[in-house]
Amino acid sequence: MTTAGYARVSSTGQDLGVQLEKLKGCDRVFKEKRSGVDAGRPELKRCLEYLRERDTLLSTKLNRLARSTSDLYRIVSQLTQQGVEFKVLDDPAIDTSSRTGKLVMGILALIAEFENDIRRERQMDRIAKARDRGVKFGRKPLLVPEIIKRARKLRKAGKTAPEIMRQTSLSKAPVYRILSA
Repeated sequence: MTTAGYARVSSTGQDLGVQLEKLKGCDRVFKEKRSGVDAGRPELKRCLEYLRERDTLLSTKLNRLARSTSDLYRIVSQLTQQGVEFKVLDDPAIDTSSRTGKLVMGILALIAEFENDIRRERQMDRIAKARDRGVKFGRKPLLVPEIIKRARKLRKAGKTAPEIMRQTSLSKAPVYRILSA
């Protein structure tokens, strides 16, 4: 049963000292100076890989571990699946080893789901507005009339399918589709 700590500050100008002092009783402390918005937090990844069943992860504050409620829920769910407990030193209510802590995490999970639903709804609204303004989504079509005419013209000039592929930058299937129509 190992106790690991995770400490993070957002920028190089900030100091980890206060967090490290609170985590000094841990067997191992993972620390990094990175923005919480940055999903690529290598020390957090190492920390999560290091932890084993019956270990405990400590953080001084909730916002040091996760960048959003959904991110927190994802991380704590992973810890729970691994059989790892999670505790926040500055907020004793957040402790997955207790009934109350599990309740708090359940509520946070519902908030995370609610946040995701709202985010998805806003995203769909923005997509609809963009479509109304005439914005096209997705990949541009490769088989535009000019390319089709050019491929057929090349074929009439006696060019083979591989030659047409090279000259039009199309792959085999679209060239044969054009030529068979």
